[in-house]
Amino acid sequence: MSTVTPVPTPSDRPGPAGSGFPTLDSAIQVVRAGSAAWGALSAAERAAVLAEVHQSMVEVADSWARTACEIKGIPFAGPYAGEEWMSGPYAALAGTGALAATLADLAAGRSPLHDATITPAPGDRSRIRVLPHDRREAILMHGFSAEVWTLPHVTAEQARERAGLGIAAGYPQPGVGIVLGAGNITSIAPLDVLYELVAYGRGVVLKVNPILAGMMTVLSQALSPLIRDGYLRIVQGGAAEGAYLTSHPDIDHVHITGSAATHDAIVWGTGADAARRRAAGTPRLTVPISSELGGVSPVIVVPGRWSPADLRFQAEHIATMRLHNAGHNCIAGQVVILSSDWEQRDAFLTELRDVLRRVPARASWYPGSAARVTAAGERPSAESFGDGRRVLVTPETAEEQDWLENTELFAAVLGVVELPGTGDAFVQTAIDHANEHLAGTLGANILIDPQTQRSIGPARFDDLLADLRYGTIGVNVWTGFGFLAARAPWGAFPGHTLTDVGSGTGVVHNALLIDDVERSVVRGPFRPFPRSVLGGEFSLFPKPPWFMTVRTAPVTSRRLTGFAAHPSWGKLPAIFASAFRG
Repeated sequence: MSTVTPVPTPSDRPGPAGSGFPTLDSAIQVVRAGSAAWGALSAAERAAVLAEVHQSMVEVADSWARTACEIKGIPFAGPYAGEEWMSGPYAALAGTGALAATLADLAAGRSPLHDATITPAPGDRSRIRVLPHDRREAILMHGFSAEVWTLPHVTAEQARERAGLGIAAGYPQPGVGIVLGAGNITSIAPLDVLYELVAYGRGVVLKVNPILAGMMTVLSQALSPLIRDGYLRIVQGGAAEGAYLTSHPDIDHVHITGSAATHDAIVWGTGADAARRRAAGTPRLTVPISSELGGVSPVIVVPGRWSPADLRFQAEHIATMRLHNAGHNCIAGQVVILSSDWEQRDAFLTELRDVLRRVPARASWYPGSAARVTAAGERPSAESFGDGRRVLVTPETAEEQDWLENTELFAAVLGVVELPGTGDAFVQTAIDHANEHLAGTLGANILIDPQTQRSIGPARFDDLLADLRYGTIGVNVWTGFGFLAARAPWGAFPGHTLTDVGSGTGVVHNALLIDDVERSVVRGPFRPFPRSVLGGEFSLFPKPPWFMTVRTAPVTSRRLTGFAAHPSWGKLPAIFASAFRG
């Protein structure tokens, strides 16, 4: 997901436990005792602890967003502050509340999916609707949905029975999980901590990424009930501390959000030692590891008859997918797949260039990203925008296209690749290309107008989605929405291994604790209200507040955070008033 400092080689690693990092040794021992205590709690008692965590997050929400803006060089009253509200306290509050509700269901003897709508999906899969989850969410996110597709041959009855991951009967063994936190999005680490605790019953030692060291005070306050009772310790440090934690003899699991290179250094070591271990199948890491590692996400633009407003809106949509958080996202759209036979291809590219030119400028704040933007801008096919801070690449050679499709740039660099065809044939060609040529399987986006989608047909379109091997698929909505949908699992498409880790293994978020997960599918309207209704879509949603071009994004995102803090019907009018002024 990100570029981080490599783990030291074996010869550079600290010695056995107790030799050089007494604070880390102490943290692990405290958490081991706390993990046993956590495992002894009933589901109702765990839900009560999460309710305390939720309230602690409410109390620091303002300082959370403010601190994140300071770290990233964003004015707190500026246009990009909404990103930090939405991807920080809002996401954390929504996830914590959803997990607490699941624990309450389990405490009452109910499956978390007791009232879920479950229908068949292609390939003998089951499709579980997870958003909207209730009537308030149906109105708040009108026109948007999220569903979970299980692995093949899982029935609705099996899905309901297995939801909860067996924790209603208690955790079989307490343990200590190491969470190596991400350095880009501030809600990732706390959500990963909560999933370790709730889904697997492991107490956690969280190492905060050095890039977000300024969040230590906020995170310690937000998660203070877990720290108080010994279920969590938060530590700082760089590569040496990370290496010590992951090689400690008293841990039981590792979870990392980062890069495949860092994952492989943890698992196999580096250099000749890593090569020998790979060949022998003897990893250095002796405990299980789960991971979220990013990749190169496609945006498949299906040709159709689009109005000028459609062209502009979807160009802003793609720019948001790439430029959110200055491009420092594992799920950022990186490769736009266009049809060379689309009559409106040139008009669309004109709109895309225009939005890259006019959105407010911001600096590349993640280490190394500015250099990657500069290097991309020097390529022969590159166009630079915003004083060179944004780059559009339209590859002219096979080498350049291979670089674009196999290098997660983690920066404000967007590429365009063209393939032939229209309609069903183009969608199939684009899906095959994404599966076979783009690195990673974390997320893929499809933009398709309602008329074209109807011409393909719902059953055939679902079959096409089944062919697209990604952990989250967004249809007319950025897959980042799947990250925000607390009840949707988040992670790579299943099948990666330690030796070929791709975008990682396992899932997080997944607040309904669904087993046998294959993917999440999120959907949204092709057009904002009122053009959505005029175009035949029943959606009353305005331009989404996460769009870079929404003027009221900071206010709307802050009000959404207030709703996640204390959901109520009375808060909806103020949210809508701000959103519709965007």
